Amino acid sequence: MANHKSSKKRAKQTITRTLRNKVQKTESRTVIKALRNAISTSSKEEAVALLPKLQSLLGTMASKGVIKKNNAARRTSRLVQQVKNL
Repeated sequence: MANHKSSKKRAKQTITRTLRNKVQKTESRTVIKALRNAISTSSKEEAVALLPKLQSLLGTMASKGVIKKNNAARRTSRLVQQVKNL
């Protein structure tokens, strides 16, 4: 366990950030799953509606350091391509 005041603070910050990151990752997985489901059922209207939300979410996660920039770009690119092919 942390002994110094600064290390105690860092431990508390780590817990807070981990929870925040976990919430964002879970939300992104939910949206990705819904989008993939819409793509598989050929529901273009639903897929087009979900796409901006997903792009925003992935961009925010990348800028905050939850996921890497290239990871967000790759996921976005692949899903946009799949929606365009509908």
